[in-house]
Amino acid sequence: SYKTPMLIAQAMMAGAKRVRMESVFSKVEAAPPDPVFHVKNTFQADKDPRKVNLGVGAYRTEEGQPWVLPVVHTIEAQMSTDPTLDHEYLPLDGLRAFTDAASRLLLGDSSPAITQNRFCGVQALSGTGAVRLGMAFLFRYYPNKTVYVSKPTWGNHRGILKDTGFTDVREYRYYEKETRGLDLQGMLEDLRSAPEGSIILLHACAHNPTGVDPNREQWKAILAAVKERRHFTFFDCAYQGFASGDLDADAWAVREFVQEGLELFVSQSFSKNFGLYNERVGQLCGVLSDSETAAVVRSQLKMFGRRMWSNCPNHGARIVATALNNPSLYQEWCDNVTTMADRVRSMREELHHALKANGTPGSWTHITQQIGMFSFTGLTPAQVECLTSKHHVYLLKNGRANMCGLNSSNVEYVADAIKDAVTAYPEE
Repeated sequence: SYKTPMLIAQAMMAGAKRVRMESVFSKVEAAPPDPVFHVKNTFQADKDPRKVNLGVGAYRTEEGQPWVLPVVHTIEAQMSTDPTLDHEYLPLDGLRAFTDAASRLLLGDSSPAITQNRFCGVQALSGTGAVRLGMAFLFRYYPNKTVYVSKPTWGNHRGILKDTGFTDVREYRYYEKETRGLDLQGMLEDLRSAPEGSIILLHACAHNPTGVDPNREQWKAILAAVKERRHFTFFDCAYQGFASGDLDADAWAVREFVQEGLELFVSQSFSKNFGLYNERVGQLCGVLSDSETAAVVRSQLKMFGRRMWSNCPNHGARIVATALNNPSLYQEWCDNVTTMADRVRSMREELHHALKANGTPGSWTHITQQIGMFSFTGLTPAQVECLTSKHHVYLLKNGRANMCGLNSSNVEYVADAIKDAVTAYPEE
């Protein structure tokens, strides 16, 4: 019958529906949105012309635009006409011209770690990859599996530690809510009461999210506590030069720890200070007790990297290496970094002035006392919600605001919005 094929097809479709298997991933829950990128996506979807983005951690010009550093333009133009460049794989530890120069930038040419050749630098996928690489090594080879992070710390630190395998992750006191500054005594007490030989994750400069950095005398007290308890130090250095405009000043804490003879790891990122956000330029720098140990650690880190990402990208690393190894280009880069740091400082001052001028309740001196890209404003979640929903000013719920999102055309608007939010939702 002519109906037979149609009936067979219908029967097959019905059978397929009955036997369709449930996915083996059907019980997997959707991941929560990343707080930073959620703010960015919400901002982009907002059509209000007054909107201001103080969320994502990237530099913006006075016109509110991304900035490709002039020195990067110069180097990329040179690279585009260089017939010797190719797209071959890099060595497993990355572009050596980059990692050696990055280590010297961090530690200083006269550092004992440099002069005694007891350091190693291994390229990684920016600072995030460097943290993961270093923590993976420590999880396998370091005897103590207790890690301390600051309270609060960068939102990705805990996730990286968890995915690496660490289960004993604790906090040391850092931010003092009442003063919106450093809780030095609480921090020292926690470092001294931590199990001997714990891993201490420190921010080298421009603490994220608070913008609160220890001064040099406070760093010396922190160093003494770390040394006393034989802790292992892991510095996260994402803002060298970008924090104060002075590359040496921003590396002072790391250099002081090295000068005192401590072994340590440092994750370095060049996303902020070169504006190379999507090139993922970074490295893990290790300072060890002797050159033989440094060579062994380098060999192991190369194998960890081989299994994580196999091979690092060349383009951004070559840009940084070219700038750091050429005196005239290096000076041009320093000037570019100073331009960014100065603009951040000026926006802090303008916001502070505008908040005082409009009579916003409370003290706002911490805006200018904090350092680097971020300010921990002290705004509550309710106040942040008011800023976003009513005034279209976007920042993280914990009150972290990117000062680079401010400019002369929006700073008074933001200050007035903050006044409205603080007045409408006073802190209890």
